[in-house]
Amino acid sequence: MADSQIHNEDEALLAKLGYKQELNRTWSGFSNFAISFSIISILAGCFTTFGQGWSNGGPVAITWGWPIISIFILIIGFTMSELVSAYPTSGGIYWWAAKLGGPAAGFFTGWLNLIGLIAVTASVAYGAATFLDITLSTISTGWAEDYSLTRVFVLFVLIMVMAVLLNAFGAHLLAVINNVSVWWHVAGAAIVIAVLIIVPDHHQDISFVVSERINNSGYDAGSNSGGVYWFLVLPLGFLLTQYTITGFDASAHLSEETSAASSAAAKGIWRSIFYSAIGGWILLLSFLFAVQDPDGVTAGINSGLNGADVIFGQALSDGWHILILVISTAGQLFCATACLTSASRMSFAFSRDGALPGSRLWSKVASNKIPINAVLLCATVGVLITLPALIEVNIGTPEEPLIVPTAFYAVVSVAVIGLYLAFAIPIFLRWRIGDAFEAGSWTNGSKYKWMNLVATAEIIIISIYFVLPLYPAGVPWNDEFTWKFVNYAPLLTFGALLVLTIWWHLSAKKWFTGPKNTIDTAVIEAFDD
Repeated sequence: MADSQIHNEDEALLAKLGYKQELNRTWSGFSNFAISFSIISILAGCFTTFGQGWSNGGPVAITWGWPIISIFILIIGFTMSELVSAYPTSGGIYWWAAKLGGPAAGFFTGWLNLIGLIAVTASVAYGAATFLDITLSTISTGWAEDYSLTRVFVLFVLIMVMAVLLNAFGAHLLAVINNVSVWWHVAGAAIVIAVLIIVPDHHQDISFVVSERINNSGYDAGSNSGGVYWFLVLPLGFLLTQYTITGFDASAHLSEETSAASSAAAKGIWRSIFYSAIGGWILLLSFLFAVQDPDGVTAGINSGLNGADVIFGQALSDGWHILILVISTAGQLFCATACLTSASRMSFAFSRDGALPGSRLWSKVASNKIPINAVLLCATVGVLITLPALIEVNIGTPEEPLIVPTAFYAVVSVAVIGLYLAFAIPIFLRWRIGDAFEAGSWTNGSKYKWMNLVATAEIIIISIYFVLPLYPAGVPWNDEFTWKFVNYAPLLTFGALLVLTIWWHLSAKKWFTGPKNTIDTAVIEAFDD
């Protein structure tokens, strides 16, 4: 089929959904897959949140938890693939919710999705800054001695500026960058795995990798058996997987720039999850087999070090260690750029429908057909919400201080909760509408009846775990309760929902009517002809 015919069909479907073609439709199906694959980024999540799985469950949480949770996330992806096939618009998640559930559903879904996308962009960029700092510290002892949260924050701002500049040059450049990112992630992960297999003098035996249990959470006096371990500590470890495999909604947000979007964007979502799940699992297994001193890994995490980096330091010489850090850091830079692209397209679409203050400004498209104002908005807000990372909180003791950006971690939790709750709303609404749903070219058929319910239930359960106290001293009724250990995620999550609810009832419901048409009815009829 000729490209012009495909583009005409894409524009016809977009017109039927009420929009004119404003963005350049230059992305191939591979590029659409590439942006979600880049945002999931096994070179980011597997490295930055490895300690979460190690401390909460140990190798069991990683070896078994990763594939089990990945299956549930893949089911979520299949349900979203069906939705984007029917409604391939940049608004993505909130557009589906508004179409299936009305303006209120679209309003709440849109804000949850936007908050999540901006916060995840900031968290990935901050993680990249952290790993860049670790890399430089490994290379230079002088750099290592001058560590401060301020220095990491400066690196974070510079990374955000880089992401803005790359996003400003045009859609074609972004597609090329994401295509390169895919191969960087594939080749980079393969190199890391090969190094960890070949270079270390010693490897853990398989019984350690598949059965070792660790409880470094502080709960139940460190017991790795019993109800507390299996139903509290271990599920907290599963958050390693849930946090890493997210952001795949980018394929939906870039659908208006993708050729044959009804099919390509649908495949982009589930394929990015599937291949990331396989690659990430093999990568994490290589980490576990390379552990030289398990107690040393735990001690390193307790002293504020990155768990994965501790393993590399144990198993590798400086040269190999630095190579792995460079591969991971570059992957995280690709990821940050892709996250900003996704967030800007969603904010552009949400503004196009009048949902944001100053919508006319944020929905404006530059001469190169890039929503540059939306790019700048997302980057600026991302920096502002990350300012709490400058606050030095000592979660250690006066004798052994451990300074960490605790407040920032709560923002990260809210980001993931926001994203997955936004996913759950249209997934559930699609189940509720039943066989009346008008499917696109990619469909789950009758399997939606159980898939959408399973996806919704998984999201609800994992969101509950995200708002639980991460440490016993963060439990309000605990005798050792201290505010510095509190998980602020539930306060911020329910606070945001309360503000949105008040805003909706006092103002928004009077003017937000859901997606608006930006194309004349006559044009829609012309496409039908």
